Amino acid sequence: MNVKVPTIKKQVFDLIIRDGLVSKAALMARLTITSTSLSRLLEELLTDGLILASELGRSTGGRKPILYRVNPDHRAVFGLEISRFTSSIGLYDLNLKPLAFERWKMDERMTPETLVGKITQIAERMMSDFHIDRNKVIGIGIGAVGPLSREDGVMLKPRYFPARGWIDVPICDWLEQRLGMPALLDNGANTAIIGEHWALRNEEVEHMLYVHAGVGLRTSMMSGGQIVRGAVDMEGSFGQMIIQTDGPRLGDEGNYGALEALVSIPALEKKIRSQLKLGRSSTLMGIPPEEVQFDALRKAYLQKDAFITEQFLQTATYLGIGIANLINILHPEAVILGGPLVNVDKTIYETVIQVARSNIYYSPQYEPKFSQGQLTEDAVTAGAAIMLLQDWELN
Repeated sequence: MNVKVPTIKKQVFDLIIRDGLVSKAALMARLTITSTSLSRLLEELLTDGLILASELGRSTGGRKPILYRVNPDHRAVFGLEISRFTSSIGLYDLNLKPLAFERWKMDERMTPETLVGKITQIAERMMSDFHIDRNKVIGIGIGAVGPLSREDGVMLKPRYFPARGWIDVPICDWLEQRLGMPALLDNGANTAIIGEHWALRNEEVEHMLYVHAGVGLRTSMMSGGQIVRGAVDMEGSFGQMIIQTDGPRLGDEGNYGALEALVSIPALEKKIRSQLKLGRSSTLMGIPPEEVQFDALRKAYLQKDAFITEQFLQTATYLGIGIANLINILHPEAVILGGPLVNVDKTIYETVIQVARSNIYYSPQYEPKFSQGQLTEDAVTAGAAIMLLQDWELN
């Protein structure tokens, strides 16, 4: 894959977006460029309407410096999450402030064609509500469940979608045709880490790990501020980490004893259904075991059902072990945990990080900072918009 090298003009623009309010001197300190060239580029960005000369900064002895900021109303960008549990779309200004946001549940009726129709309808309404012309929208960034081909803009064969038809879906082509704007696809785990890295930009975090635990296990790693990519799509590989050699297999594919067979919504549902059939006591006993779904499990946990609590905490323990394995290999500065399983309750999250911490090899000398992120469940959508904005080429 060819990596785009941003022009100096784009670098200046990106730094202004990142800092929010910045002087020419501060830009000069971070760019290998002459003062004359930077003045010319700033003048071009002002003429183009991309930035504003906002106000005067504090004087250090001479004239007060001019401070530059992005013109938030000059353009807009869409971010989209396509997931198996819920999907969402957001419209953002150039400061990446959300103007509008909508989330909906994915069900057996949400085929790819139906979803694209829904996305088109919502996007058109958002542009109309905020009086944004289509030619003012940079495009739509998409964070989706893998496996996928980022280069071709195709979702290949994601598992566990409730609806049929999710095989070889050319999602970028479809949305470009329906919306009349560019579309860019990446794994949802990657766009989530882009979003969280942006939210933490003032902390200068260079090495970050993101883990999403839900219908599947999805991970992304950033090193030196850049996403680590492999020769093939790596999003689901964490779930295939073997942690129990004689363990179960989830469905009819994947490794035996893989983490995903012990830590995922389908694995949790399967295990609890089996135990209920054996007569385990639970507040769920009024529901036929085969009809027990995650929403009911979450409610039972919050109602302090002893059996369900035991199963959730065991799942959290396995997840903590898997995360410790990743930490011992990758040594990130920050670890962000997300997804429906982790977000059920604070006790689940705390159990995961407690187990992970107790299995870090270099602890206590080295220990990453754990969190549930700044953007939480909106990270994929916001990160998809940021990804597209970072990829945008200025004329």
